[in-house]
Amino acid sequence: MIRPIGVGILGANPDRGWAARAHIPAIAALPQFTLTAVATTRKDSAEAARTRFGARHAFTDARSLATHPDVDLVVVAVKVPMHAELVTTALDAGKHVYCEWPLATTAAEATALAADADRAGVHGTVGLQSRFSPAVRRARAMIADGRLGTVQSATVYSSRSKGNARNVPAWTAYTYDHRNGAGLVEVLGGHTLDLMQHLLGPIRDLAIRTAIRTGEHRVSETGEPITVTAPDHFLAHAELASGTIASIHLHDGDIATPRTRIEIAGTESNLALTSAPETNPWAAQLQIGQLDLYESRPERPEWTPVSLGAGGASTLPSEAANIARVYQHLATDLRDGTHTTPDFHVAYELHKLIEQMPQSSGRVKPLETE
Repeated sequence: MIRPIGVGILGANPDRGWAARAHIPAIAALPQFTLTAVATTRKDSAEAARTRFGARHAFTDARSLATHPDVDLVVVAVKVPMHAELVTTALDAGKHVYCEWPLATTAAEATALAADADRAGVHGTVGLQSRFSPAVRRARAMIADGRLGTVQSATVYSSRSKGNARNVPAWTAYTYDHRNGAGLVEVLGGHTLDLMQHLLGPIRDLAIRTAIRTGEHRVSETGEPITVTAPDHFLAHAELASGTIASIHLHDGDIATPRTRIEIAGTESNLALTSAPETNPWAAQLQIGQLDLYESRPERPEWTPVSLGAGGASTLPSEAANIARVYQHLATDLRDGTHTTPDFHVAYELHKLIEQMPQSSGRVKPLETE
């Protein structure tokens, strides 16, 4: 019997956070993995996480977790500015790494991490999990098979409720500072651009407009003001290498129900990927929740659901479903030496694209909010 892959999670907050909502349920559902170790910055929270999640070991030091012999794969699920240091620590220990997107705060950091992973001879996987959504995989197969004919255009709209009130939780405060690389442009923008290229091919020309429409927030717990420097609106026009043109509008602070709709128009058929109805507003993001797939054809112009097959449903929470699919592919990669999960080189190219985008950006007069 093959020993399960031992996972150590950096950033396993026992009370909240992405690791608890997504990674822990995904690992628990997959026999190829076992949760070996957790780490937080405080001993009491690390021990609480070990007890709550059923891990064998608890640490407050990343190096101790990464060098432990029971740990084969280090998961980095902390604030973005800490990614580069913690990924480097894991690579120095010779361990495989699964790091949440964004991989780093700059393209320079990302390319250095990619080179370090290559030198270490390990797998460096980045969390661009929208590629593994069943609706995305089915749409990509239909496009590749010529079902749409020649793809002419694509339109993306995606909104989040983040920042739709003046008072925001303390744990989100750092995301409103653009220097931390964790705002709308980097997070949802990066996931969206990666998905567009995964479905339709490389982007060869891209211009964007960003805006800050809500210029101030306050920390709910303390009342401390937050000066916003990270954009809350992102609009882009793109031309892909195939000649397909695309438009993207991403919106933070939506007071209505957050939603995603992606339409792809071809000469023979159109597709639409839409966020499924959810009680969890975060799940409306294209990389997190379930997407439904629809098709419209000249002989059947109404939008008709496309079957996603047996792989379309998941019993996991919405945040964990696509993450579990990444882990499944990563298990195969580690067993067979393949590379089916997006690696640090993919992350570097995406960081570079975001950094090099010609921008017409600036602060639009902020909306007055109460």
